[in-house]
Amino acid sequence: MEIVHLLRAVAVELGLHSARFASRSRMHATDVRALIALMDARRAGEEMTAGRLGAALGLNSAGTTALLDRLEGAGHVRRRRGAADRRKVVVEVEEGAVELGRSFFGPLIERSVELLRGYDDHQLAAIRGFLGGVRQAAAAEQSPARSPSRSPGRSSAPPARRSPRDT
Repeated sequence: MEIVHLLRAVAVELGLHSARFASRSRMHATDVRALIALMDARRAGEEMTAGRLGAALGLNSAGTTALLDRLEGAGHVRRRRGAADRRKVVVEVEEGAVELGRSFFGPLIERSVELLRGYDDHQLAAIRGFLGGVRQAAAAEQSPARSPSRSPGRSSAPPARRSPRDT
């Protein structure tokens, strides 16, 4: 449980760090998550449609439109036609938004990379496996298939009982 509690503490600290960035950049937390999703898609060489972005963030179409209008108005994203299917509207992150993020998150990323250099290939594989598994478990908890109402965060199962040690 010590590692699980440490992971939770890391998640809280990263959330606070992200909130500081959002506040300093005059953005909503959802705006930051959207920019991260867009940068991840760019890094993977994938096109991100508004619908796919909204689904990734748990937003309906009206919320996604408002988000994109806000980000586009701030100069953080642009909309363009898809390369393969011109009927699709693809959202791309602007280079200025990438630089803004890099200026704030860069030192944390560099420190994290520096820490990872201290691990061998087997240890890195274990870390990767653990984090990937936790991510999959968290994603499964948000899966619409788990909830008859199809709303994020709602489950048909009763809440699990927890001991004081589990929190």
